[in-house]
Amino acid sequence: MSTRTGCDPTSIGRRMASARELRGLTQRQLAERIPCSKSLIAQVESGHKPASQALIAGAARALRVGLDELTGQPYRDESRHDRVHSTVPELRRALLAWDLPDEDVRPRGVTDLRKDVARASQLGQKARYVQLGEMLPALLDELTAAAHVSSAPAPLQALLSEAYTGATAIAYTLGYFDLRALAMDRVQRAAEASQDPLRTARTQWQRSTLFLASGAYAKGTAVLDRVRRDLGDDVGRLDAPALSVLGATHLRSAVFAARTPDAAAAWAHIDEAREITRLLGVDANHYGLEFGPSNVSMHEVAVAVEMYDGTGAVERARRTRLPNTVAPVRLGHYYIDLARGFLYHGDRARALEALQKARQVAPQQTRNHPMVHETVRMLNDLERRRPESLANFATWLRIP
Repeated sequence: MSTRTGCDPTSIGRRMASARELRGLTQRQLAERIPCSKSLIAQVESGHKPASQALIAGAARALRVGLDELTGQPYRDESRHDRVHSTVPELRRALLAWDLPDEDVRPRGVTDLRKDVARASQLGQKARYVQLGEMLPALLDELTAAAHVSSAPAPLQALLSEAYTGATAIAYTLGYFDLRALAMDRVQRAAEASQDPLRTARTQWQRSTLFLASGAYAKGTAVLDRVRRDLGDDVGRLDAPALSVLGATHLRSAVFAARTPDAAAAWAHIDEAREITRLLGVDANHYGLEFGPSNVSMHEVAVAVEMYDGTGAVERARRTRLPNTVAPVRLGHYYIDLARGFLYHGDRARALEALQKARQVAPQQTRNHPMVHETVRMLNDLERRRPESLANFATWLRIP
């Protein structure tokens, strides 16, 4: 006999209901605090509708709990050796020691350090978080020591900022939200010390994700608006790196608007980003942003999904042709969003296919993403005769 998702104590809906009941709130009272409809709360808690990232963030803020209390992250299986999680303690230590260089470390020259930071960035783009987590602590120690003794530390601070960004990626992927905030502070400090205004602007774009996760949409939108004001509105005078930063802020603002939800503002930001790609011409990777036509197309799908518009997401995906140069970490996110779009559209088979594609291109990212877990639980609940492929996927996720 099928078990409703809402009866599963590990589901987001059931966790939400437990937190709400603990605080003595009715479903209507919680809906008013988020705000959203009371029927949406009821459907998610009962397992009839999947929780969106916007709902999770809003509920966490309204209930005054951490996101991890609703998502159940980090997802760990104590019965097996989980290499990616085992890298976190040393990574945390390296972040805490940002101003305490190890005297025993003899740093190499800037050229060698730059090569290692580039390699770390490539591991992040490929969503290879085990290898990245094993590499970063020693690299951060060496960069910290080098910057401390250098008479011209700005280039080393730029490298530190980029390396710290790898730590934010690991923390975000695994669901260590306190570690993510700590790493983001380090990114910002190093960016400011690099004396590179565009790197600092890129850091503010990255900082906005903290507000996105916490449901503080007005604050996040204000951060992105400020970046655009600082860059200026004469796009014809901006060089390619500045255009990438500007375009990335519009894509992030589109997601903020979609979660509000403000469809008109969301699509207006998408249009602005697409116009900037016309000036830029190609997919680029300035400051690791990977801004370009492909990223705009992927965000079109994401924006539709954020507004529960599954049919719109599927239609936009049908018009999307992504080159094989798209980084696995971006492609993984795209397929995870597309799976949710197919689920909302009512095409459960295609939803599972999209999840399998995400697993193929970015397995570590896919296995640890809460929306993957939520989608699989919903598919499991909706299918009367569960296909073996779905059962195997759930087992791989370590869902009972």
